[in-house]
Amino acid sequence: MASLDRVKVLVLGDSGVGKSSLVHLLCQNQVLGNPSWTVGCSVDVRVQDYKEGTPEEKTYYIELWDVGGSVGIASSVKSTRAVFYNSVNGIMLVHDLTNKKSSQNLYRWSLEALNKDSSPTGVIVSNGSDYDREQFAENPVPLLLIGTKFDQIPETKRNEVLTRTAFLSEDFNAEEINLDCTNPRYLAAGTSNAVKLSRFFDKVIEKRYFTRDPSQMTGFTDRKRFNFKSLHYD
Repeated sequence: MASLDRVKVLVLGDSGVGKSSLVHLLCQNQVLGNPSWTVGCSVDVRVQDYKEGTPEEKTYYIELWDVGGSVGIASSVKSTRAVFYNSVNGIMLVHDLTNKKSSQNLYRWSLEALNKDSSPTGVIVSNGSDYDREQFAENPVPLLLIGTKFDQIPETKRNEVLTRTAFLSEDFNAEEINLDCTNPRYLAAGTSNAVKLSRFFDKVIEKRYFTRDPSQMTGFTDRKRFNFKSLHYD
């Protein structure tokens, strides 16, 4: 049996947001019973049927790279993580819906990955209006925003939280999925979350194997650098 083509997707976010639980659910279709802290990087594989149900259908491997570590500014930590940022085809940005700081830090995580050869210093999260969404609109690497611990949001605050995540989704020019990693029904076949997830993986495969621009097939190495002076976050 011939080996399958594969793509590499980073899974980024603060420690404790549930990245390992998410990856286990996506790859094993099971709830992770005793999640532990990820040291360095953990890789798991998911099978994706590209353009399922069409004449172009083909099966691929999706490598999900769960990158551990805090968003701290220590250069040694960033240098260690930088080795995982090579030849990336897609990024999942994961945040805890009950932890606003983890949502704010997604800006820093994305900058660190997109500017893997530099330190994303001087990034300010504020209510300013000079954040340029077009920089992400021009980004050829597909992004997906995933909010975890949806079940833990108090009913009285749910609208507020979902409004905030909608702003994040708009900023990153990415679709959003909100779920509870301890409940597989959030990703059940036919749900809007499952459709968005499949659409994201298909887009990653499309960019990697069917783009006309070879420079967009090898990750971030020769791409435009991202630098934001101010990031609004209401």
